[in-house]
Amino acid sequence: MGEDGETRAAQALARAAEAGRRLAAAFAGPAGRDALPFAVVEAFDAEIRGRVERDPRIEDERDRVLITAVKLAETPPEEGEAVKAARAHLLDAIDYLEQAVLRLGVVNRAGAKAGLGTAGGRIGPARRP
Repeated sequence: MGEDGETRAAQALARAAEAGRRLAAAFAGPAGRDALPFAVVEAFDAEIRGRVERDPRIEDERDRVLITAVKLAETPPEEGEAVKAARAHLLDAIDYLEQAVLRLGVVNRAGAKAGLGTAGGRIGPARRP
């Protein structure tokens, strides 16, 4: 994939990850607890997930984001330190998902149509031996 495609794909991924991070950082408690897990991955699902080839390692990292978001959502707000720890774990999980897509993601036809690069091209920089 050319540098422009790589850049567009990586930028779309960065925007999706940042949207999840903002939601995680702003989550204040039980009000949106049922919605938090899928809200955190919403931008990723809309912009990236259907536009890269399926890879179980990427799916595992996405699942980890959902699981850690549930843990944050279920942590009682009065347990301040536990909330901080749960939030930190969620932010880490989002980072790991972003890195997994950069490392493993391959643009599919839908991604090529969306302007993320050439079908079969990598999301992140080519791996060096």
